[in-house]
Amino acid sequence: MYAFDRPLVLAPMAGGPSTPELCAAVCNAGGLGFLAAGYLRPEQLRAHVDGVEALTERAYGINLFYPSKPNVDLVDAFEEYRQVLTDGCAGEYDFPSEPQWSDDFFDEKLDIALGSRARFVSITFGYPDAATVARIREAGKLLVLNATTPREVDHVIGLDCDALGLQGKAAGGHRGSVLDEGEEGYAYDARELVEYAAARTDRLILAGGGVGTAGDVRELLDAGASAVIVGTRFLTAQEAGTKGTHRFALVNMKDRGTVVTHAFSGKPARTISNTFAQRFTPFAPLMYPEVHYLTAGMRAEADSARDAEYLNLWAGEGFHHCREARAKDIMEELLELS
Repeated sequence: MYAFDRPLVLAPMAGGPSTPELCAAVCNAGGLGFLAAGYLRPEQLRAHVDGVEALTERAYGINLFYPSKPNVDLVDAFEEYRQVLTDGCAGEYDFPSEPQWSDDFFDEKLDIALGSRARFVSITFGYPDAATVARIREAGKLLVLNATTPREVDHVIGLDCDALGLQGKAAGGHRGSVLDEGEEGYAYDARELVEYAAARTDRLILAGGGVGTAGDVRELLDAGASAVIVGTRFLTAQEAGTKGTHRFALVNMKDRGTVVTHAFSGKPARTISNTFAQRFTPFAPLMYPEVHYLTAGMRAEADSARDAEYLNLWAGEGFHHCREARAKDIMEELLELS
């Protein structure tokens, strides 16, 4: 079984925050850094891998999005939502008229991950088929599969993986739910999931969700986690590539709570509460990645305009503890466990 030098795992935060510098900084401080491959083109992922491997010789991981099938049965719902956005958004945004789907270059990026020095490969948004698992095994990588509910924990335990990635309901960003994508997928806190899994398996248990303090880390380790996953706290690390408007919100909008919405991407995700999430969640179809591409241009414009009300401000419930700091210093704070 893999032994952690220091029991902290950097969550793979897709969409910009994940940089080679952040991943390597966590690794060099004794943790396990993860690169997020999601939304990158293969050549971009290769450059990120080269960057990490130039900055550290320590173990790290790569996270891949497992592709879904196009939501051809929801085309009418897509058009209705597009019209709601066109009529209801405060700005004049150009929303694509046709649904766009992508497999996120899964096969090409899996090749890159398997040819890298990464020790771990994690897969989210789906469970891989036997052929994919066999390839990961043949490459000597450790496979992490995700769960957000007890039913998903049981399912993952029945699969050929080395570690469970457990995501509690307080986690920021997209839910890793596969079997339970509705409200059930954010009904359990991280401690509940850890205790449930620890009673059923001796595999590695990586767990997170709303982790903001050393006390939160200690709670999950005491419950049986092998290591604790932290994402939101690293969004304001100096090494992170977090969008400027998002970074500003994490530090300056601490009077707000968080909500789970699928309005930005068509998949449930936790964000700092803002106008877009409040206004449009009731109208959005569960249609990923088509809704992600539908709102992508709007979100880019909102970031450029410093408009936090129309940007996906992914954040866990512990975001109130965010501060600008080096990744190493954030780790030291979170691992003050005595």
